[in-house]
Amino acid sequence: EPEPEALWREVDPHVDRAGGVLVVDDSTLDKPYARKMDLVTRHWSGKHREVVQGINLVTLLWTDGDAYLPCDYRLYAKAEDHLTKNDHFRALLETARARGFAPTAVVFDSWYGSLNNLKLIRSFGWTWLTQLKANRQINPDRSGNRSVSEAALPPTGQTVHLKGYGLIRVFRIVTPDGDTEYWATNDLSMPNLTRQSLAERGWMIEVYHRSLKQTCGVER
Repeated sequence: EPEPEALWREVDPHVDRAGGVLVVDDSTLDKPYARKMDLVTRHWSGKHREVVQGINLVTLLWTDGDAYLPCDYRLYAKAEDHLTKNDHFRALLETARARGFAPTAVVFDSWYGSLNNLKLIRSFGWTWLTQLKANRQINPDRSGNRSVSEAALPPTGQTVHLKGYGLIRVFRIVTPDGDTEYWATNDLSMPNLTRQSLAERGWMIEVYHRSLKQTCGVER
C-alpha cells in the first residue's frame, strides 16, 4: 500500500501487542538505472556489499518466532522531509508504543545503536538488543573507557558501563566464519541463550525483506 496506515489496518488483527519481538531494519531497493526517479539516492547494500543506487525502506516487523509480520514502514526521503534513518527508527517505535505494543524486546543492528535510540527504548520500559560497533566506548572494570574490542568480554555476557548511557550487558561472540560480534542489551540478567533466541528472531526481518523483493517484486 502507498501509505503505512493501510498496512497497519490489515496486520492489526494478527499480532499480539502484549508479546513478541519488534525488529527494525532497512533495506535498499535496487534502482541501478534510475536517473530522475523520486526517492532514489545512494545507500549501503548488504546484498552487494557496497554503496548502490536505490530506494531505502525502513521496516518495523513483529514476530513471535514463527509468524513475522510488517507493522509499519518509512521511506527515506531526507531531501524532502529532512529526516534521517534514526529519526525514522524513533518514529516507528513511538508509533508502536502509541498503538499499545509491549514487546518482549526490540532488536536492531549497530546502525541504529545511537545513544538517543537506546535511551528512547529505555524510557518506554522496554528491553533492547543490538550489536555494538567495535569502537564503542565502554568501562568494564571502573578503570576507564576503552573500545569494546579491547575489553576481555566472555560469550556468556558481562555487565559494563556504556559511555553516555549507563550499565548494559555485552556478549563477545565469535561467528563460525571467524568474525567477532559484540551484542549488547539493557537487560543486565539476560543469559546467552535468550540473547541467541532474540538474535534469531531479529534475523526474520532479513527473511521478510528478501521475500518482499523475490516474491512480491517490490523493486519493480
